[in-house]
Amino acid sequence: MTTALTPALTPPAQLADVLRRSGHAVLGPAGLGELADADSHALAALRPSWDSLPPDAYLRDGGRYRRRRHSCFVVEGELVMPSPHRAHWQPVEYNALHGGLERWFEPMDAAVVAQPAWTSLLRSLAAVCSALKGAQPWFVEAHQFRIDTTDGIGRPTPEGAHRDGVDFVVVALIDRTGVKGGETRVFDADGPSGIRFTMSEPWTALVLDDERVIHETTPIQPLDPSAPGGHRDTLVLTFRSKGFQGPA
Repeated sequence: MTTALTPALTPPAQLADVLRRSGHAVLGPAGLGELADADSHALAALRPSWDSLPPDAYLRDGGRYRRRRHSCFVVEGELVMPSPHRAHWQPVEYNALHGGLERWFEPMDAAVVAQPAWTSLLRSLAAVCSALKGAQPWFVEAHQFRIDTTDGIGRPTPEGAHRDGVDFVVVALIDRTGVKGGETRVFDADGPSGIRFTMSEPWTALVLDDERVIHETTPIQPLDPSAPGGHRDTLVLTFRSKGFQGPA
């Protein structure tokens, strides 16, 4: 049996410096809560919304293992503004499997978006982006994902190792139940070096400079083959300057 590697954690006060130096960093649950000024109870209140995600109808590999919601926001300084609902779109250069396709997902639940912890989370992460690339509006796409093992295997990143075509990416683990696998891998975009680890504690968050690294997560399988109902829940936030991605 392979022992899962745990990530090296970055103190929130050092997050910008570590990102500037290496292009990636991991916050532990306490660190993310400190950064967002949100206690564990406030973050935990967001968690039940992952139980009501609708199926992803756009999977081109024929799978049925992914559920998701998607909403957009603009963060400028202290102001967090919901954006009109829009399709999620990526160019084929960044997503060979689903690129070039307008994908309309159900928006996040309004009650979740209205919680102070949600606003504080976006505001605090946008402030880190501004510390690295200058104060400016940040165009944020928020994705709630549930990857399950109903079909025996679930693929968190069916497109493989990739960039997202944004400035920064945050991948936060929300829940992990009854599964094995799901190893996170981060590689330099222009070199051979990389790291790998498994996020196991809810609200552990990987923060990436999307221009400098590529990332992927390996497939998950049920811990018990006779009970294939396990799942892995994540929140993925992308921060982009100069507008949302869309067809030219």
